[in-house]
Amino acid sequence: MHKKKIDLIRLAEQVMYDKGLEPKFSDYAYIQLKEIKQPASASTHSKDLRSLLWCSIDNDDSRDLDQLTYGECQKNGKKILWVAISDVDALVPKDSPIDEHAKINTTSVYTPAVIFPMLPEKLSTDLTSLNEGEDRLAIVFKILIGEEGEIEEGEIFEAVVRNHAKLAYPSLGSWLEGQGPIPAKVKEVGGLKESLLCQHKAAQLLKKRRHLVGALTLQSPEAEAKMAEDKVVLRIPSHNFADELIENFMIAANFVMATKFRASGIPSLRRVVRVPKNWDRIVAVASSLGTNLPKEPDSKSLDAFLIKQQKRDPTSFLDLSLVIIKLLGRGEYIVETKRDKPVGHFGLALSEYIHSTAPNRRFPDLISQRQCKALLRSKKNPYSLEDLKILSAHCTNQEDAAKKVERHLNKSAGALLLKPRLGEIFKGIITGVTSHGIWARLFDPPIEGKIVEGPSHLQVGDRVTLKLVNVDILKGYINFSVE
Repeated sequence: MHKKKIDLIRLAEQVMYDKGLEPKFSDYAYIQLKEIKQPASASTHSKDLRSLLWCSIDNDDSRDLDQLTYGECQKNGKKILWVAISDVDALVPKDSPIDEHAKINTTSVYTPAVIFPMLPEKLSTDLTSLNEGEDRLAIVFKILIGEEGEIEEGEIFEAVVRNHAKLAYPSLGSWLEGQGPIPAKVKEVGGLKESLLCQHKAAQLLKKRRHLVGALTLQSPEAEAKMAEDKVVLRIPSHNFADELIENFMIAANFVMATKFRASGIPSLRRVVRVPKNWDRIVAVASSLGTNLPKEPDSKSLDAFLIKQQKRDPTSFLDLSLVIIKLLGRGEYIVETKRDKPVGHFGLALSEYIHSTAPNRRFPDLISQRQCKALLRSKKNPYSLEDLKILSAHCTNQEDAAKKVERHLNKSAGALLLKPRLGEIFKGIITGVTSHGIWARLFDPPIEGKIVEGPSHLQVGDRVTLKLVNVDILKGYINFSVE
């Protein structure tokens, strides 16, 4: 293995420790893992849904498959959406050694040279992954979508499912958008083409409905850094019809889970994004681009502005998305009961939202799954209200720690890439202004760093000319001066 890659792996492990995360599983976890020989078997609670034309849609290199989808279009214009989520709890009991590790980190951590999975890969990429051609236990959502994209009904139950085709966002999205050929696996499975076209229609209906009520049109601007043959490669994630299909289906499933919990009086971990405190700065950004937003936070007006800018200047929309995401503030986990007024998710324009669709890589989703199974089986909630309050703060803190690890290592990879270009001049945009300093991201390559020389009055969204002053690969420092 190349020395540069080894250095980034060792650095990632050290930063994990520094941020209070565990890069390695305990001996007890490995003992438990050794005893797990095969996927979980069906129980009396499991419906047999293997005959449905389930498929997975994920990144080309994804191996931890959390969800499958299937769709049926009815003659009356309504659509039945099916979502299957891996039943991780069936092999990872609460408070077991593997569960204790998952509870420490609360999430998988992705760095350019190494991934630190929340669950051992024997589980997350095999025995609890919804792999192609394998029977697996799942929590299944059956959701009735109305002609206007409204969610009319939602059922949840345990089932056995089978992935008939492992598909990838780039090729499937290209076909759905009419830009590329139909993927070979879609042609191989009779009826899958029709199901996918139905799913696409349902996803677009859901998207249209969400944006009518104020869901925000944003694209992830974060470049993914990876080591490929000892070189740093940067890639901006794609966002096509296939991405939108999964995005909208998972939002729908999480909404159904949240509403079921509230209706049943079950306290639960909610994923919330509060009304933005930096709304005045968002108003200023919009004003600089010729749009007047209301003085008080209004997601519908903000989304109308974003859609207009996306059409007007698609090449810079990623940069605008980055600015708005930064100004909206971070998401967090809180506990809500039936009596509480929902805080909601400002960006999704949803009052009821929970994380439940990625239990292989997010601990809050595993918590939700256990609560859901207890509800379905009329058993006692496995987490008390006090447990959930402690876990909500812990999951938020550990997610922040994981993001700091990923940010550090991405900057270390960026520093490695930029080191030969010290003294060069770049164009960029201000992405952060705090008491600790001012940060900017280059347009090309899309790497973020700190401004160490320049005016102090800069604001998020300002465009600047930057000179690369110095880098520190180990510390993940990339420093600019404003020219």
